[in-house]
Amino acid sequence: MTPSTILVADDDHGIRTVLSQALGRAGYDVRTTGNAATLWRWVSDGEGDLVITDVVMPDENGLDLIPRIKKIRPDMRIIVMSAQNTLLTAVKATERGAFEYLPKPFDLTELVNVVNRAISLPKPSTTGASVAADDEEALPLIGRSTAMQEIYRTLARLMTTDLTVMINGESGTGKELVARALHDYGKRRNGPFVAVNMAAIPRELIESELFGHEKGSFTGATARAQGRFEQAEGGTLFLDEIGDMPPEAQTRLLRVLQEGEYTTVGGRTSIRANVRIVAATHRDLQQLIRQGLFREDLFYRLNVVPIRLPPLRERSEDIPELASHFLTQVTGEGLPPKTLEPAAVERLKRHRWPGNVRELENLMRRLAALYSQEVIGVEVIEQELAAASTAPAASNGNGHDAEGLSDMVERHLREYFGAHSDGLPPPGLYDRVLREIERPLLALTLESTRGNQIRAAQVLGLNRNTLRKKIRDLDISVVRGMK
Repeated sequence: MTPSTILVADDDHGIRTVLSQALGRAGYDVRTTGNAATLWRWVSDGEGDLVITDVVMPDENGLDLIPRIKKIRPDMRIIVMSAQNTLLTAVKATERGAFEYLPKPFDLTELVNVVNRAISLPKPSTTGASVAADDEEALPLIGRSTAMQEIYRTLARLMTTDLTVMINGESGTGKELVARALHDYGKRRNGPFVAVNMAAIPRELIESELFGHEKGSFTGATARAQGRFEQAEGGTLFLDEIGDMPPEAQTRLLRVLQEGEYTTVGGRTSIRANVRIVAATHRDLQQLIRQGLFREDLFYRLNVVPIRLPPLRERSEDIPELASHFLTQVTGEGLPPKTLEPAAVERLKRHRWPGNVRELENLMRRLAALYSQEVIGVEVIEQELAAASTAPAASNGNGHDAEGLSDMVERHLREYFGAHSDGLPPPGLYDRVLREIERPLLALTLESTRGNQIRAAQVLGLNRNTLRKKIRDLDISVVRGMK
């Protein structure tokens, strides 16, 4: 049997040599070139069974070559390699018809396996939809680490589908950014993107919030109201913190996923749902299932394609690019430009980042707002990181520490839930949490930070405006110890 021929285009002689040797050992005939013109001539002449091309070549961008190849040889499989390791590169390669996108430096064994799969699988019949955005600055996700590259590749494969996606990651890792990327670069990008946080809605209102209600369906329902499903029609519905959804709402959501329809609260007519569901959580749903707090059948309906977002400590090589991006972003908002000296960047890379990317963004905004020097040194970084790490441990004089406050909240909630064998919380749980936990939690944190609301918000993982509103609504006295 005649071996398949692989056409390789890359302006790096070393990469061409390595690929030629590896693919030759795998049983393929290999032809290599350093420019797009020669590759195009080979393809036009009907040569080759598969193309491997770099993106940046001296005479043409490899991504621009893909549609031309597909036009004359629609069955030709194309593998794209690139050192421009961004989400946009992965998405463009996929939507223009590439079989696979591999970031440089690539794993040679993986590349050979991809070639084997591309040669052996049936030929494709269609390509993806066109991506609307071309601006690298508008990218929602940043990072060139191995972990992020895998996420980019997964997202690129999902753009032309309506598969349900479950995003799991710690708070502050960017779960909503991933959901927005799936929407903004996917086939539903012309429809609405609607986000709803399950943890932020009182349990008695969640069904109405999601599915809408009819006039008179409950006390206070003076008019018909749209739910988030109706608002997201034709687009994407992002269900954040899905692990906090109460059991009765879980049952209704399961029906939507199974049957594609729902009814409003108080309604009798079924409504067809044309919505893509993307869910997210920082909690262990398998543990919640074992505890009887989350439906196993709903989990499998939501977890069709799981995406794990790594914490920032697992991708520290992305910190320089992220920090630079955030500093540039705040400069565009009117703050003076700032840069970091190399030693400061190295110190950032050694930090554990319990608040993940959100914590890094908040730090960069604080540096831009509070410091006059144009170049931020390592001593400033040390000072800020030390302040952030010591503030939670300060005592309020009553034997309570701010450190571990989120654990305290979770412990109280588990006690409430555990007191009921049916797995349901006691009536009025939301008000009890506000009265017994949230107010002293906020007051303690503000006292430990001497009234510094920026640092208190960072400790609590809240937006500063949200913290201000809670201070006002809960009538909390703020200690003014900040200079």
